[in-house]
Amino acid sequence: MLNQSNTQVPELRIAVAGATGRVGSHLINMLASDPVTVIALTRQKTPENISDRVSSVVVNFDKPSTLERGLAGADKLFIAHGTSSQQVANEIALIDAAVKTGVRHIVKLSVMGPATPINPFAWHAVIEAHLARQPVASTVLRPTTFMDILKRAGSQVAAGTWAGAAGNGRVNLIDTRDVAGVARVALLEKVADNSQRAYHLTGPRNWTMPEIAEKLSDLLGRTVTYIDRSPNEQRAALLADGLSPFVTELLIGLDRIFNHSVLIERTLTVEELTGLPPRSLSDWLQENIAFFNR
Repeated sequence: MLNQSNTQVPELRIAVAGATGRVGSHLINMLASDPVTVIALTRQKTPENISDRVSSVVVNFDKPSTLERGLAGADKLFIAHGTSSQQVANEIALIDAAVKTGVRHIVKLSVMGPATPINPFAWHAVIEAHLARQPVASTVLRPTTFMDILKRAGSQVAAGTWAGAAGNGRVNLIDTRDVAGVARVALLEKVADNSQRAYHLTGPRNWTMPEIAEKLSDLLGRTVTYIDRSPNEQRAALLADGLSPFVTELLIGLDRIFNHSVLIERTLTVEELTGLPPRSLSDWLQENIAFFNR
């Protein structure tokens, strides 16, 4: 839980890269009530879902000078870049610009997982390694997979055809709001110069896809079945649905991680840092049941 006596003084300037993303949008709203100045670094000229109390600066990753301009005067930087083929280059560019402009503390949203060639896990490992070599304090947040990933199955569940290649593997899923809550604590913490921290963030329990299907059945009042496919069958189905090869391979890799029960670690970090237990998947499904309805 955040120790208020250990927080930074007012006038702290926090830059947020990824302010319109799943974690960043929640983080922006949380920081809006804190005695800090928040600057959203965005590629959109008119970003949506940004609090009136937050100023925004348009940046262009092809022009490093715009990153430096956006970070000028910032004490801290939060990085949450969306998954893309440019993620490694863009996050490293942000880190380098932050070091050049005198940012004292970088908080990076990463991912929990093993050393693996599977993306985006491998991309995060490269970025973390670069950050670790910089002369700046850093905190890396390593959450398990977001519960939001299940929204991709919404239309399938609604049509009664949910399928994937996760088998009976177990996975721990986390609510993005809990990740944002920890990010807020990490940004407000007073850290020693050049300190390096890593927080592993999880939900309260592990699930299999068939168990999630059973929970959805209870909430929807009809039978939901998870159909297990081989990776090749799932790849063909995703491509047939119109997904790009890039997105398809990302999802196949995630199913492989789930199938092998790689992400089953459970920690107390969310509760210890925020003072609140992590939200349950059952509650998340109930809140978002409209995504799975006909």
